[in-house]
Amino acid sequence: MKQVKTFSEYMNDETRVSPAEKEKINFEIELIGKMIEAREEKGLSQRELAQISGVKQPAIARLESMKATPQIDTLFKILNPLGYTISIVPLNPKE
Repeated sequence: MKQVKTFSEYMNDETRVSPAEKEKINFEIELIGKMIEAREEKGLSQRELAQISGVKQPAIARLESMKATPQIDTLFKILNPLGYTISIVPLNPKE
């Protein structure tokens, strides 16, 4: 197997990361990034978000560092006090 030197090379090597896995990883990166952005825009620390969401601070830290995959119910608990929700949208909306 070819040696890779960067994360980008790894992600773009389909023998290592399938297109479906790549899509899932990119979705998680975008989702967590938006969650962190929303928390910071509200001026909340992870501890403060934990208090208002009911999700323990270490769990929020694991999500934000991408060491854990978020469960749907956990996402709702975290996103709601931040003023967000989750929705399903078509990949190719009709124009």
